[in-house]
Amino acid sequence: MEPTDAIDTHDQRGDVSADPTPRAVLVTGGGRGIGKSIAARFATSGSKVAIADLDAELARSAAAEIGLGSIGIGCDVTDRDSVTHTFDRIDAEFGRLDVIVHNVGVARNVSFEDMTDDDWNFQVDVTLRSAFVVAQIGLPRLTTPGGNIVFIGSVNGFSAFGHEAYSAAKAGIVSLSQNLAVRNGPRGIRSNVVVPGTIQTEVWIPRLRQDPEVLTRMSRHYPLRRIGTPGDVAAAVSFLASVEASWISGIALPVDGGLLAGSLAMAEDTDLRPSPGA
Repeated sequence: MEPTDAIDTHDQRGDVSADPTPRAVLVTGGGRGIGKSIAARFATSGSKVAIADLDAELARSAAAEIGLGSIGIGCDVTDRDSVTHTFDRIDAEFGRLDVIVHNVGVARNVSFEDMTDDDWNFQVDVTLRSAFVVAQIGLPRLTTPGGNIVFIGSVNGFSAFGHEAYSAAKAGIVSLSQNLAVRNGPRGIRSNVVVPGTIQTEVWIPRLRQDPEVLTRMSRHYPLRRIGTPGDVAAAVSFLASVEASWISGIALPVDGGLLAGSLAMAEDTDLRPSPGA
């Protein structure tokens, strides 16, 4: 082992953290829910934020609500021309790009037995191929060193919770991110995944109207005994994109209330401890 005084203890983050220029951030799927919360978190921290959404009006509305110089852009993340236009617009407005947050996915409520090729292809196209398109076009535009991309995955990519096509696509995002982390690491570019569990957003409103107790029942399966919020995810994304995480790359960070660690509800239902005196 080398003597202690031969070890370089210089904070390698210095060159990045010393840059006083506000960071520029793209959040796809940012018009509502998790994406909107992520966008607001970055904006209130001083970043310039571009909110991209398939619904252009929703993107512009979210940007207007958040304010602080945010811009809204209509973008189909499965279309290369649309994605290229989005990055060109960011370059024109901000002159730089430091963080890409890819927050897009779709699940059709159809059983595996009834799933058609169209069902499968649509979910994989929107959820996984879009991540490939956005990363391939966007990564060369990131500031180096210090730029990074954060994908929003799902616990469905790690365990069986139904929605087979969506789940397979979210699992693919983890592998994609790991490969991008290794390939782009020498340029000082990081890639990570945030893995949410059940998050209470607008998508639950129709279900809650039919079954007001559904989220309460679901919370029993989470060790922390609650459903997540968009803010929980935004906090994790903000950390992974920050200089404080400058030596973290290629990980998948669960933000799931402990769900992937195990289910106490199941443990209680299948308690196999020996009887007293056994």
